[in-house]
Amino acid sequence: MLVYPPLEQSQRQTQRILHSATFRNAHTLQRLLEFLVAQAHGPDAETLKEYTIGVGVLGKPQDFDPKTDPIVRVQTHRLRQKLQEYYESEGRHDPIVIAIPKGHYLPTFEEVTGANGIDTRLTSSATVMAAETEPGAAHDLPANSDAEVDGLQESRRLHHGTGSFRRATIAGIAAVIVFAAGVWVGNNPHHFRTQVNVASATSGTSVSRPADPVKAFWAGVLGNDTTPIIAHADAVFLLDSHNDLFWFPTGASDYRGAPVDPHLAQQFAASPGLVAQAGKLYYENVYLGSGDLDAVGILSNLFGQMGIKPVIEPGRDLTPDDLKRHSVILIGSSFQSYAVSQFNSLGDFTFVNPDPRMGGWMGTIVNSHPRPGEQAVYRTVRDPATGVLATDHALITVQPGVVPGRYVVDLGGIDTTGCDGAAIFATSPASVQELARALAAQGIHAANGAPPLFQALLSVRLAKGNEVLGASLLTVHPLLPAQKAAAASNEH
Repeated sequence: MLVYPPLEQSQRQTQRILHSATFRNAHTLQRLLEFLVAQAHGPDAETLKEYTIGVGVLGKPQDFDPKTDPIVRVQTHRLRQKLQEYYESEGRHDPIVIAIPKGHYLPTFEEVTGANGIDTRLTSSATVMAAETEPGAAHDLPANSDAEVDGLQESRRLHHGTGSFRRATIAGIAAVIVFAAGVWVGNNPHHFRTQVNVASATSGTSVSRPADPVKAFWAGVLGNDTTPIIAHADAVFLLDSHNDLFWFPTGASDYRGAPVDPHLAQQFAASPGLVAQAGKLYYENVYLGSGDLDAVGILSNLFGQMGIKPVIEPGRDLTPDDLKRHSVILIGSSFQSYAVSQFNSLGDFTFVNPDPRMGGWMGTIVNSHPRPGEQAVYRTVRDPATGVLATDHALITVQPGVVPGRYVVDLGGIDTTGCDGAAIFATSPASVQELARALAAQGIHAANGAPPLFQALLSVRLAKGNEVLGASLLTVHPLLPAQKAAAASNEH
């Protein structure tokens, strides 16, 4: 049973959260939480709008348009996850749980009266969220709001490895998908592959083509494939006995845990001098960028709403049979994904790393045919004062698969944040509509039931180096003529 605390207790709990270690450096989220708590107890709670939050809390100008700028949804999602992080750690014994149910901006306040500690608290919170999202409840957010991928695990707080990667095992990816799509996940121990089973809202065996622009776009790409493959990045590292990682961008590798020949390690590792001092090394390939995980969760959530059951696997595990039977969504750039490197030469834009031994921040997106106003090379951009990453660039590429009716889509950034930004863009109604207009303006159309084949270049805005604030379309280019593109794909 839910017990709602008095106003004074709720305010004390809010201050406890605001002064916690979890929220210590999250200044934007502190302001947002304080504002939303005040609104929840104010007279205008029922009329709170996205515009009010953007202008009043997040510093947006008076002409702020929530339909084209998802910053309020993004920051609310991050606040929701930060609160979850707080209650899983230092707040696990607090007497009051503050949560922001999915589909809402206003927080709920629950006094914990059970005797089972955190288990009771988490169960009750889930009940609150379910109750708040039952049919008939008032919603401030649209049902398919972009960037609202709730339950995504914040992999940014996991152990840091070399470069821009974080530790996340395949089991961790499964957990992300469980929370993101609200589904049951099964693991195949003989093949690192996870199939996401969802409760379909549609009937039949083919993907429906709804009026929603995002779902219509993806339905056009997936066709009748109800079990597409999402192949995440699979960069290889070398792991020493102290749990330190060394990037291994080239050279033959073995299964995870296999010892590495010292001569091979020094020849192909990004830092041969450090490797020479590291002692015994082992192959390690389950470290992913937080943006990669976010992208997987965002797509899985969308596909779940469409009644589609995606299969999640590392890019290296893709087989020729997979490419013949399924459409494939690749996550990552050619720097971190072996699969992307096999499909990285069909259009004007390609991922290029001037020095393969350097990390993803040194990589580029090269434009082989710049148009007026376009650059020949796009890089990550740092804040000139602090050196913190401020902008990433990303590509969305839709190209033919190896057989008719199957397609390969890549959502990749120079850095892992670009993958997150590309996924947010590709699941935002306003962004997809903008993309459609840009394609139409250049005469890039679907033909004979096939989706348009193109590359879209995006600029991804960042805060604190890894928080994606939004993605903007810079330009679109057509791919090679379909026949040549298909032939190039078949060569791989």
